[in-house]
Amino acid sequence: MASVVLGAQWGDEGKGKLVDILCGSIDVCARCQGGDNAGHTIVADDKTYDFHMLPSGLVNPSCKNLIGSGVVFNVDSFFREKSKLESKGLDCTGRLFVSSRAHMVFDFHQTVDGLREAERSSSSNAIGTTKRGIGPAYSTKASRSGIRVHHFVADFPGAWEEFATAFRNLISTRQKRYGTFEYDVEASLARYKDMAEKLRPFVVDAVSYMNQALTDKKRILIEGANALMLDIDYGTYPYVTSSSTSIGGVCTGLGIPPSTLTETIGVVKAYTTRVGGGPFPTEQLNSIGEYLQNVGHEYGVTTGRKRRCGWLDLVVVKYSHMINGYTSMNLTKLDVLDELEEVKVAVAYKYKGEELYTVPADLYDLEHVEVVYETLPGWKTSIAGIKSYEELPANAKKYIKFIEKYVGVPIKWIGTGPSRSSMIVKD
Repeated sequence: MASVVLGAQWGDEGKGKLVDILCGSIDVCARCQGGDNAGHTIVADDKTYDFHMLPSGLVNPSCKNLIGSGVVFNVDSFFREKSKLESKGLDCTGRLFVSSRAHMVFDFHQTVDGLREAERSSSSNAIGTTKRGIGPAYSTKASRSGIRVHHFVADFPGAWEEFATAFRNLISTRQKRYGTFEYDVEASLARYKDMAEKLRPFVVDAVSYMNQALTDKKRILIEGANALMLDIDYGTYPYVTSSSTSIGGVCTGLGIPPSTLTETIGVVKAYTTRVGGGPFPTEQLNSIGEYLQNVGHEYGVTTGRKRRCGWLDLVVVKYSHMINGYTSMNLTKLDVLDELEEVKVAVAYKYKGEELYTVPADLYDLEHVEVVYETLPGWKTSIAGIKSYEELPANAKKYIKFIEKYVGVPIKWIGTGPSRSSMIVKD
């Protein structure tokens, strides 16, 4: 059976640390969607590891790791990230695999991503993408013109020629759409041919791999990237990512039945952040926002972009619970709130005189809501180093209980700092 870790807000909740902790007793860690636009930071044994496309379970030397079919796969990033992790002492030999059905992100996808974002910027509709080519790769997947990993590594007679033809055709269609951008097709093909040989040993049939692991009763942890509010269907569209970041993306991205998912953990930051454009009802463009940004070190792992910051929005968290059905939650970065006199929490929106307790689909409505806050007292003391729930200040426990009651889900893990050991497990 499998456990799932999903982001409950706009991403950057700190999912990687929980995955790292849970992977100590896990046999298989799998990524189900997204690409190298994700960013998880793990601090273990005084070393900091940045993960983007590779599963965070690599920190555990006995854990096997799979990049699933729903991920858009960048072969350059794969080897670059693997090399960086190995330089820090992580041995990936024999425990890192990629699905043969995953669609590929090429360097020209990144060029197209930049061109598309420039088009949007000219009309003041920039989404704020990472420009990693994720959206354009998912677009070619949906239009049935994409190239998958099995096309890339196929070794039957004439396989490379077929791949090269598909590659040239794909670039040709993009240049018809965006104009003739500078790109050396033949040089790229020569480079990719070398990479195909290197990649072949890592490629597996992920459907068989995952279902065999389930049959063998392996302990499986599925690591979601991004978060519910960036979901292509249920997020703040179009200011979203290009994949299904919800529980549905777990099953479609790995080829496993819903009945095998036994635990769904929602990771919630003790306040709210997001990057890129789009509405953000609880954003604080004031000293509170600056405090959260500075104390929380709110910069993107993948891009280095400054994150927008605001109070915890429980309307968003409950909405994500409606869709994902969390069995428990991990509240992260509670320590960032240590110095505040009071802490505000969004409990409803008001729009045209009506109170809303869920996230409206239309962005105009969401941009013009009045946020209804509940104000709770701060605890004005450091919680760093606290190891048990009972030791937390009374007002910190009140904050935790308020969240649990509103969302209707127990908080099992409480983050009190950046390191692996800075996590309280609440019974």
